[in-house]
Amino acid sequence: MKLLVIGGTRFVGRHLVEEAQKRGHDITLFNRGKSNADLFPAITHIRGDRDVPSELAQLSAGAWDAVIDTCGYFPRQVREVLEVIPKDAHYVFISSISVYAQQTVAHQTEDAELLELDPGTPEEVTGETYGGFKVLCEREAQTQAKCLIARPGVIVGPHDHSDRLSYWPWRVAKGGQMLVPRGPEFPCQFIDARDLASWTLDMLAKGQTGVYNLVNAADSITLGDVLTKSLELANSDATFTWVDEDFLQAQEVAAWSELPMWIPGEMSNFMRIRNDAAQEAGLVTRPLVDTIRDLLTWRETLPEDYQMSAGLSEAREQELLAAWTRRD
Repeated sequence: MKLLVIGGTRFVGRHLVEEAQKRGHDITLFNRGKSNADLFPAITHIRGDRDVPSELAQLSAGAWDAVIDTCGYFPRQVREVLEVIPKDAHYVFISSISVYAQQTVAHQTEDAELLELDPGTPEEVTGETYGGFKVLCEREAQTQAKCLIARPGVIVGPHDHSDRLSYWPWRVAKGGQMLVPRGPEFPCQFIDARDLASWTLDMLAKGQTGVYNLVNAADSITLGDVLTKSLELANSDATFTWVDEDFLQAQEVAAWSELPMWIPGEMSNFMRIRNDAAQEAGLVTRPLVDTIRDLLTWRETLPEDYQMSAGLSEAREQELLAAWTRRD
């Protein structure tokens, strides 16, 4: 298969390219060359910015069977790509479960109500606009005759520098008393980037189209599971101090950033999306232990002074643990 990947050198795109290489596809990458530019030297690279029409126009000379768009954030960007790629190409758009209007409702499927942005919303990605813009991107994508839309949840695995899941096994590996939110039953839903890559390429091989939630099965993994497996794999002496949400909110702990994967109250239902359609289409998610083991291994390749993008600092964690002890 002749495959064009828009992006392709950061996290999700990187895993897609690695899997496509294993399968022997003829791959071309289109990106600005600003991230990991030395990756994949044996693959054809077209340097360009999708937001610069003259640079995007380079793609009009290609004859690709499929195009995977890993970095479309605004409908204009999707529309402009579709104008230059072959009309019969199988177009894959990587969207998000953030498209759903009711983020507090559990077990939503692909036909749930979607977010709607106000007309004229400026092209700026924020927590309030991200999902709505992805909805508009999907609608542009669906103008392509052969279109596959993947709606992943939290994407995890090696090379994920958001550190949303990575924080937990890495913090467990350090050992000592840990502050952990809510309780061990807290839902923890995600998709390993390598499973996303395998499923996407399988779907292209079968010529499949449609819209699919890409997450592990709802209610199949909890934060307690993540911590327990991390403890075993890291052979750590870490102990867990579970604190309630009222305390965390009173202490102004930032959900999702200071305590990644934690969202208070009914917002935790954002981590309980249905994946039946993707499973029926062949999605296989790897065991939790494999993802955690690989995150711990990846950490060993990073600089000793690597600064995580998410999680509590040591000082902040100790401050909160002390406040929790004093609360009575």
